Amino acid sequence: MKGWILYKHSELELKPETYEINRLLEVAEENNIEMKVLTPEQFELIVTRDDRKSILLDGETVPLPDFLLPRMGAETSYYALAIIRHLESLGVHTFNSSQSIETVKDKLYSHQILAKADIAFPKTMLAKHPIDVNLVEDQFGFPLVVKALSGSMGSGVFLSGSRSNFIDLMELIRSTKSNVNFILQEFVSTSMGRDLRVIIIGGRAVACMERVAKEGDFKANFSRGGMVRSFEMTPEIEWLATETANVFGLEIAGIDLLFDGEHFKVCEANSSPGFEGVESCCGIDIAQEMYNFIRVRLGMFPEEEENEEKRD
Repeated sequence: MKGWILYKHSELELKPETYEINRLLEVAEENNIEMKVLTPEQFELIVTRDDRKSILLDGETVPLPDFLLPRMGAETSYYALAIIRHLESLGVHTFNSSQSIETVKDKLYSHQILAKADIAFPKTMLAKHPIDVNLVEDQFGFPLVVKALSGSMGSGVFLSGSRSNFIDLMELIRSTKSNVNFILQEFVSTSMGRDLRVIIIGGRAVACMERVAKEGDFKANFSRGGMVRSFEMTPEIEWLATETANVFGLEIAGIDLLFDGEHFKVCEANSSPGFEGVESCCGIDIAQEMYNFIRVRLGMFPEEEENEEKRD
């Protein structure tokens, strides 16, 4: 079985802290799966009726892989999406699809989909200039959360604690980039500095961890130094996470949930979830789980691969 990982850095540029990519390569080797890490810049797309010559890698036509693992998440550019779409059109299985990646990259659109599916999430508003501060205060009150439409690992997320602080933040955004799009979201106080990350693989919730922010920080991301610990997978957590992944069409996902009193609300979905924290506290080999699912999804098992090689 052969696969490609689409990432912002090539295999030669990987750093030791690139945990997930290194784990995927390590576990692939253990499972006799041939994996390559490629960047969008290595591809050339040519629209032609000759499918085999319509995609070039480093300027040359190469055999296509059995599957593609896009690992760029919210940083997926238009060009990267075009590559994923093109490979899909050539019959390469992608985990996840270009459509699902594009959907969850847009935080407003993804919340509109959650609303249609009647899944609980914080009240959300698309902001526009000039900001009607009175309307914002009436609808949300303070504090409230300000988010860029696209972002990951806690980037582009701010907690505005008061009316004056909010006005200052809006003026700063306006002065630096007047056409920037962002959303405003209710602040769920019972989830201050803590949330849940649930890993979904092939429609199954395989792991759940709680993330707790460093003192004085309201963002609980592991990548920002938050503490992690295993958390019991209740029926509510499992349903919310799996249903969210399902409505977005995500076969591999990280679903973030907020503590809403005794219940939970969906914060966001990640198409390329980090799993270093999960593997460190839940005792689950996420990379192995991913490859197990991909084998089942493609119907390609070690015994069948060996027989195919013998026939060749």
